[in-house]
This record gives sequence, C-alpha cells and structure tokens, in this order.
Amino acid sequence: MEIDLETLIRRFRDYISFNTQSDEENEQECPSTPGQMVLAKHLAAELAELGLEDVTLDEHGYIMATLPANGISPQEAPVVGFISHMDTSPDAAGGPIHEQIIHAYAGGDIVLNPEKDIVFSVADYPDIEKYKGQDIMMTDGTTLLGADDKAGITAIVSAAEYLLKHPEIQHGKIRLGFTPDEETGRSADRFDVKKFAADFAYTVDGGELGGLEYENFNAANPTIVFHGRSSHTGDAKGKMKNAVTMAAEWQQMLPAGEKPEYTEGHEGFFHVHTIKGGVEEVTMGMLVRDHDKAKFAKRKALLDDMAAFFNKKYGEGSVEVQHHDVYYNMLEKIEEGNLYIVDLARDAMEEAGVEPHVEPIRGGTDGARLSFMGLPCPNLFTGGANFHGRFEYLPLQSLQKAVETVLHIMVKAGSLKK
Repeated sequence: MEIDLETLIRRFRDYISFNTQSDEENEQECPSTPGQMVLAKHLAAELAELGLEDVTLDEHGYIMATLPANGISPQEAPVVGFISHMDTSPDAAGGPIHEQIIHAYAGGDIVLNPEKDIVFSVADYPDIEKYKGQDIMMTDGTTLLGADDKAGITAIVSAAEYLLKHPEIQHGKIRLGFTPDEETGRSADRFDVKKFAADFAYTVDGGELGGLEYENFNAANPTIVFHGRSSHTGDAKGKMKNAVTMAAEWQQMLPAGEKPEYTEGHEGFFHVHTIKGGVEEVTMGMLVRDHDKAKFAKRKALLDDMAAFFNKKYGEGSVEVQHHDVYYNMLEKIEEGNLYIVDLARDAMEEAGVEPHVEPIRGGTDGARLSFMGLPCPNLFTGGANFHGRFEYLPLQSLQKAVETVLHIMVKAGSLKK
C-alpha cells in the first residue's frame, strides 16, 4: 500500500486553508465558529465526490459517511469507524496559515520567519531531531499549523480514497465521522452514536509517530467561588474579607508537587488556570486530573475538605466548590472485552512498519466520552507535534504512516467476526 505523499500534502494544505478555530466562550452555538461549518460543507462535498455513500451533514456541523463493504458480508464482519475533528485550538492564532516545508531536515535550529526573527529552537524542542531526513511542514511562526486535527482528517479521507481506487482489496463496512468543537470539549455532546452505527471506532487525533492510546485521565473542571466583603481600605480592620486573599491562600494550600509542571506519566494533578474577580468575589477555574478512579475521587474530596476549612476560618459561605466532571478514563470500557481493538491497531501499525508506543494520555479525547456512550474508541497517532502553538510541526512521512495504519485497520477489521 503506497500512499502518494504529494496527494497528502495537497489535501492537508486544502484543509488548513480554512480557519476553524473554535470558541470556548460561545456555549450557545454549535459549531461555535462559522469557519467550522464552511469546512464541513467543503469536506462533505469532497466525500460525496470521492464516492462515499450516506454522506450527511447536520445543522451542527457533524459529518458522517459510509465506505460500503467490499467482498465481505456486512452481517459477518463488524463495522469499524474513524473519527477526527475539524476545529483547531483557540490557544494560538489560527490563520491565515503560511505553511512551509523543510525538505530533508538536516537538524539544528530553523528560521521560520526572517522578517520577524522567529526561530524554531532545538534547545526548546529537541524531539524534532528524531525526524532528521524527513520533510517537515511548519508555519512561518505566526500561527499554529492545524495538524490537530486536520492531519487526522487527511489520514482518514486518504485511506478511504485508496480503498475506493483499489476495489480488489476486500474490507468490511467502514464509517467516517468528522466533528466540530473538540477543542472546547463539547464535540461528543451531539455525536449520534446510534446513527454512526459502528461496533467500535478510533479517533485519529494523536501526536507523534506510533502513538496508540486507550487510557486517559479522569477529568473534572470545578469552579471555586470565594465570597468576600468589601470595606474602605482606610477603615477596613475587622471589617474587610478579601476574596483575592482567600484565592491566593487556596492556591498555596494545594499539594505543592501535584501540579502539571511537576507531573508526568500516570501522575495526576490540580491546576488553577483562571482567576477573575476582586475583593467582593473571586471565581477560580480549576482542572482536576487522575488516571486512577479512586485517587480522582480523593482529589475532589480534598477540595471539599479545603472549602470546609475556609468556611470555618472565614465564616460560613465564604467558599463554595462547584463540581463538574468532564470525562472518565476509557480504559475502564476498553478492558470490558474490547482489548482486541487495541491489538488490531497494534498489528496494523507493525504491518505499516511503525513501532507502537502505548502510553497514557495526559488529557482526553472524544474517544473517552464516546467509549462511555457505548462506542469503544482508542486514539491513533497523526504524526504531528507541538499542538496548540506557533511551533507546531508535521513530519510528512509520519503522516504517510498514519494513513497506512488506518488503511491496515480498515482491511484487517474485515477479517474479524461479529
């Protein structure tokens, strides 16, 4: 299965020409930005033109399509799905994207933008030297690239196109899904698992070459509200209760070494990421993460214990914790008789000449929520790195391997029995 690199590059460049940054603040509309629907219409038309069937695009920007079974009875083999998201992160500028290819990367620093003196530093990102000799796509350093997750879309569409052009290859029924607003954490909200009608699926939304992930954080995003009492500063003694002071004390009371900047692997953390307000009231946004379900529960309980301490110290009602669970560790669902789909992906990677790297996700994917919605859904690599920032890059030969991996899964799934 030889995948033409120039075709991949053209397709990827086409997708990143659309500015599809999502908007975390816009919780009323889906998709949260109009650019996502523009790409969705373009992509749906492309899928139909390629010859995929049952192409649908709903009013919220969700696309689904079918690659019918070829030579294998749909009643015998399971239906496998592949899912990627169309939006890009709001954490860095999203367009217009001025991409460039560093051909046969020789190592060392890369001047991305001479006019603005923007340099990709190997001292800051040493992992890039793993890709010496490869062709690497980057931007001019003023925007993100958008490989998260337009590289995933490219891999899925290109694999489906290959099978359409090679009818001699037998495979079972395959479903494709493309979603908006993954970066806001809301894309699974309106994903119709019943309509998608796959027995299992893969999100193609991972990072570097070989990544295979089926374990992620349990995640909560609690909001902590501190209620103070204002008073004139010249006459504040015994009267003022400063919500800013309470918030600062709260941050210092969190376990010192259990923050993102000090943790790795399976280690969980507490993270304060926003603080807004003044003396009368402060609202704090937090992330609570842990792979272990029992430890996750203890972390949330610690926040309640801290609130009780503050309310005793500063007066009842001074602090309230508003809990909000976001997603859970998909490992729980994968281990319920679904490890074979992980083995299938591992075998497919090896057939594509890729060494699988199975690591826990220090985050979450759509697959985590979808797994708890009845669709077991591990995550596959796309080949990209440094997502969500101006120094994002995509080794193009890694993208080729992502396409080959998806292809091998599509074909191998046809040999499974329902």
